[in-house]
Amino acid sequence: MNDINFFFGAIQSGEKDRVEVLLKLHPNLVSTKDARGFTPLIFASYFDKKDIVETLLDFNAKVDAADGSGNTALIGVAFKGNTDLASILIKKGADVNAQNNLGITPLIFAAMYNQTKMVELLVKNKVGISLKDNEGKTALDYAVEKEFEAIVELLK
Repeated sequence: MNDINFFFGAIQSGEKDRVEVLLKLHPNLVSTKDARGFTPLIFASYFDKKDIVETLLDFNAKVDAADGSGNTALIGVAFKGNTDLASILIKKGADVNAQNNLGITPLIFAAMYNQTKMVELLVKNKVGISLKDNEGKTALDYAVEKEFEAIVELLK
């Protein structure tokens, strides 16, 4: 059985104990990537596996490691609006101004997907409001375009 596939399967199904055992046996798994380029931390964050995210961080997962598209775990949780995970990642030093290959930041994703609480969290953590994506748009531009008034007010 492929250790990497088994490991990512344990993450997806939320098997924290199994993830811990595998990390103890094979510490290098914390920095592997699956076939799509996802790190375990990005994968666990995407599937909202808070306990596993914390475990991976305890095993020194690189908080700002990126997938093949340049997305970090924080960028990934921003569009979903999971402020609990975002707070954990930020406390562990996640770059709130990280940009993926399209120049999209956590704030831009949060604004694009009307994630008001995420925008509030990022603003509290001194996010760069004026950062632009590769199309030259800021988070405020997206919020105005989509008429997300609460986000527009937060970003003005």
